[in-house]
Amino acid sequence: MSDRTFFGHPWGLATLFGTEMWERFSWYGLRAILATFMAASPAHAGLGLSQETSQAVVGVYGALIYLVALPGGWIADRILGARRSVFWGGFVIMLGHISMAIPVTSAFFVWLGLLLIIVGTGLLKPNISVMVGRLYPEEDDGRRDAGFSLFYLGINLGAFFAPLVVGWLAGGDRWHLGFGAAAVGMALGLVQYVLGGRSLRGVGERPGMRLTPRERRHFGRLVALGVVLTAVALGAWAATGTLTIDRFTVALTLVILIVPVAYFGYIMFGSHDLTEDERIRMKAYIWLFVAAAIFWMIYDLAPSKLLFFAQDHTDLSLFGVRINQATTQSFNPLFIMIFVPVFAALWVKLGTRVSTPQKFGFALVMVGLSFVVMAVAAGLAGAGRVSVWWLVLVYLIQVFGELSLSPVGLSVTTKLAPEAFKGQMLGIWFIAVSVGDAVGGQTGRLGRVMSEPMYYLVLAAMAIVAGLALFLFTRSLRVMMAEHHEPAMR
Repeated sequence: MSDRTFFGHPWGLATLFGTEMWERFSWYGLRAILATFMAASPAHAGLGLSQETSQAVVGVYGALIYLVALPGGWIADRILGARRSVFWGGFVIMLGHISMAIPVTSAFFVWLGLLLIIVGTGLLKPNISVMVGRLYPEEDDGRRDAGFSLFYLGINLGAFFAPLVVGWLAGGDRWHLGFGAAAVGMALGLVQYVLGGRSLRGVGERPGMRLTPRERRHFGRLVALGVVLTAVALGAWAATGTLTIDRFTVALTLVILIVPVAYFGYIMFGSHDLTEDERIRMKAYIWLFVAAAIFWMIYDLAPSKLLFFAQDHTDLSLFGVRINQATTQSFNPLFIMIFVPVFAALWVKLGTRVSTPQKFGFALVMVGLSFVVMAVAAGLAGAGRVSVWWLVLVYLIQVFGELSLSPVGLSVTTKLAPEAFKGQMLGIWFIAVSVGDAVGGQTGRLGRVMSEPMYYLVLAAMAIVAGLALFLFTRSLRVMMAEHHEPAMR
């Protein structure tokens, strides 16, 4: 039993692989139908929100998912341990999907479900990755990297199949059946996690630095105070008669924007004994952080703006087979699975001849060009529905950008982090995604003052200009980052 392996890796990886695959199935399944469900009229069993409001909700929902990874990691380290955090996170996620699957007309269970999914994902998502790393001895870097590659394959398998299954079940206004499928997916992940528990060999069973009884009481009081103050603030706002979903998403976006500003201010201006080199590297990282946020602002419009385009302006026929709009959300993970080994080999071959700012710049130009393509497609859609191959091309270009930015994001974060913030800074990368998602959700309002093609061109211009700026200042950023150039081989 102890010699059983998963493609040459510890069998515990199979347990975590399956758990994450099913959790991602539930997440991407919901994501593939959420915006269209919210925008569908009550006559079609939807919430009847405008497309702009639905886009804003999906944006802040995605943003909060990434933001709560920070407290989720802290709770595992100080209270629950990674193993119990993953279990209870998955359980709460399942309850969230069940809440959304309840076939009632009231929106209460929808909002409750989204809140539960956010809380649960904060506990599960950061900690299951930590457990994967702990399956290997500290010195076994090669096998650990290969193990993570297998683990990320599970993520993309779940992301690929979820829109196909959930989208098909939700067709014909059977939204709650789709939400139920997401709940079943998370339940299957939990069953596999519990049954495979012995294969984890005690990994993540205990917190790394458990709170003392005094600290636990202090933490409990702070949480209770935070909940009460939030409830009072929302109650007072509601009492004024000015609380709307639109305004609430704007308020959440502002809060999310404040988080990185406060965090970077705390690092740069607090008394943490930072060396001059560390301060310079952090200044360089802030520019990369902004670039990443712009990238995600556009890239993560897939489950809202691009999903609506698929629904309203696209002839949903692929190789002569009719598909639904949710199926278009499977294009991205399919291309990721195809091109990950290609880009991995490319970066190894190029070595340090291509710098981090250049990779980020290329990613921004790619995601900008994808929206130039969207602008052309939107212009053609004025005369009738366009081929779904336009969206295939858009997602292909975007994946080239993602594979140039996403894999190096955490790496450069750990490299540039000051010594006093090595652990904490890993979470800052996810805040860049959070900022991008939140701001991207609000860009839907631009559609009220400009045409659809112009909307895409404005966002494309932002990304391309930011990308070209990174290319222009590559030399300066490399000096600030202490990133050395490797001459080309002759």
